[in-house]
Amino acid sequence: MLRTLAYYFTALVVIVDPVGTAALFAGLTRGTGAEYRKRMALRGVAIAAGVLLVFAFAGEFILRALSVSLPAFRIAGGALLFLLAIDMLFARQTGFRALTQSEAEEAGESADISVFPVAIPLIAGPGALTTMVLLMSRAEQEVLGAAGVILVLLAVLAITLVLLLLASHVVKVLGRTGVNVITRVLGILLAAIAVQLVLDGVNAGVRLKV
Repeated sequence: MLRTLAYYFTALVVIVDPVGTAALFAGLTRGTGAEYRKRMALRGVAIAAGVLLVFAFAGEFILRALSVSLPAFRIAGGALLFLLAIDMLFARQTGFRALTQSEAEEAGESADISVFPVAIPLIAGPGALTTMVLLMSRAEQEVLGAAGVILVLLAVLAITLVLLLLASHVVKVLGRTGVNVITRVLGILLAAIAVQLVLDGVNAGVRLKV
């Protein structure tokens, strides 16, 4: 069970990337007061938690309603996460895990950044939503697996919240180079997880046809 929980934790930490998210949050809240940053961090993480939990419990129902099989979703999810891993490895700023130019401009005009872009897409982005559905589908094969996924999710969100509250200090300590190094290491791990998801999806698809 501990090995399974470690896998869940690694997958979610890699996807959410609390350090990178904190660096982006520091940029978005530069020049604002401590109370504002605290409020945006708390609301952003709470909203992201709600969205991720909805996908965790309703994800498979949504897939069934769309007539999408879990093997197909694993393959698609693995491909999506592999693209995200490439972005992380090359420290590229794309819509997968950062803001596009238009999104950044919209966020700059808004006084409340908790929903957009903090909760979505910085924390509960496409990769995180996909990962929650995939982990919950896998957890059904484990005793207390679903509870383990939720506990790990809450732990990762708690880490993210702490780093958001300390975002300016994180950036000062690590610097942009340090943040990019951590992101690249996580990108390597994510690439391996993505390939494994594709292989699992292919194998499950083959078994369904046999």
